[in-house]
Amino acid sequence: MTQGHSISDRIARSLPTLTPAHRRMAEYVLANLFRAATMRIDEFAAAVEVSVATANRFARALGFDGYPQFRTELVRGFEATLAPVERLRSELERPATVAEVFAASLEDAAANAEATRRGIDAQACERAVAAILGAQRVYVAGFGASGFLAGLLQHGLEMHCRMVTSVAGAGGASHAARQLFKLQPSDLLIVIAFPRYVTDSIELAQRVKAHGGRVLALTDGPTSPLAPLADIALYAQAANRLSANSDATVLALIEALCGAVAHRAEQPVKAAAEMTEFLLPWLYGTPGAERAGRAGPTGPTGPTGPTGAQPTEDQAAGTTRRRASNLKKS
Repeated sequence: MTQGHSISDRIARSLPTLTPAHRRMAEYVLANLFRAATMRIDEFAAAVEVSVATANRFARALGFDGYPQFRTELVRGFEATLAPVERLRSELERPATVAEVFAASLEDAAANAEATRRGIDAQACERAVAAILGAQRVYVAGFGASGFLAGLLQHGLEMHCRMVTSVAGAGGASHAARQLFKLQPSDLLIVIAFPRYVTDSIELAQRVKAHGGRVLALTDGPTSPLAPLADIALYAQAANRLSANSDATVLALIEALCGAVAHRAEQPVKAAAEMTEFLLPWLYGTPGAERAGRAGPTGPTGPTGPTGAQPTEDQAAGTTRRRASNLKKS
């Protein structure tokens, strides 16, 4: 029996005997199961405008020893989802300066990166790089925060792959599914998913797998719901004290993967040089940018005058008159 049904059943059985205050609390719980599961007894009492003692009596009226046991049952099934909330609550109860929070966050990122490095599966890395370079088309999927990471992975792979497409766009999961409908056995889907896992990412991987597609997963470990769906999996430790995940570690794994692809790709230096040449008009301060009219002011000795500013119409007219006068004198 699920957590929601268990609490609902207890409330239904107890409802005829509940006091008006307890009935109001029961209605709040049924309408806000997840929110109630996140609340300490004082927060719950304040939300329904009763005393802490009344909240405790409500829990006992439902057959629990007290509010802690009631909340434990309420949380059941939400543990993974609520874990970041509980971590945040615990961290905020500890006094710390802003500098200490900065330092702790950077220490966590370094520890995660080191744990990820130690856990590298050499064979999985080889297979991942070979799959990417051997694919006709590479699709990258991720939702929530992973959607932004998917864009960075696409950016890093573009130079060395025939075609890379991020399906984590504004159209959402249904638009991603429309693009993946064209996926062939020679293509590869890379899915990024970390706790708290977004259902869309898992469902897309399931659909692609069911249709014979190949899946490379970037996730947090073998217990991830994405892991059993993947032909190849690369794992990153991404624990964070103040949020659901450390995106820094996932980005480090993405950069490592892109670096390995560049190292194994055919003529990566030639590809990098050609791409750089193509991008010259968009790179500030380069000769290519100047020819394209994209260079900024060049300063005191630049072509726009002593201060780098464009001459006014009056200044231009004065210059023309002086030149005409000089011609007459000569």
